[in-house]
Amino acid sequence: LTPEVAMGILDTLGIRAKAPATAAGDTETVRRIAASLDRLDPERARYLAAFAYLLTRVASADLKVSEDETRTMERIVMEKGALPEEQAVMVVQMAKTQSLLFGGVENFLVTREFREIASVEQRIGLLHCLFAVSAADHVISSAEEGTIGKIASELMLDHAEYVAVKGAYRDRLATLQNGG
Repeated sequence: LTPEVAMGILDTLGIRAKAPATAAGDTETVRRIAASLDRLDPERARYLAAFAYLLTRVASADLKVSEDETRTMERIVMEKGALPEEQAVMVVQMAKTQSLLFGGVENFLVTREFREIASVEQRIGLLHCLFAVSAADHVISSAEEGTIGKIASELMLDHAEYVAVKGAYRDRLATLQNGG
């Protein structure tokens, strides 16, 4: 499937990614999810949209998003975003849909946007949440661990910060289970 054919299919379905970035640095994915949070401050909505998308990026790294991972993402978005449950569920569902539709194109762009709008403490907090989502089904797969490492790098977190957070989830790492 060539990019031209894929874009033609998206056009036929009425789904088309706009230019990936604007002067403000936001992506189509973040704009769509943030629009669903219209009662929040626009900056807070952008932050939560990117945050939810990145949770989904990790959950789908092993090509399946379990019910446990979905519930964990909803709980985290509800807690971190101070959102009612029904709104957190909607945000997570939209993030999952956007990830499915535009994941390959938007992954780095959304991560870069999150890096630009989040403090170092918020980026480290996200890293904890990424591990929590991937551990929701009791095992952090190698694919999930690799994706978290890539996101940490894209967030410009140093290796020591990554290792410190990863250490808290050591017992859930597939690479360390079963004598691995």
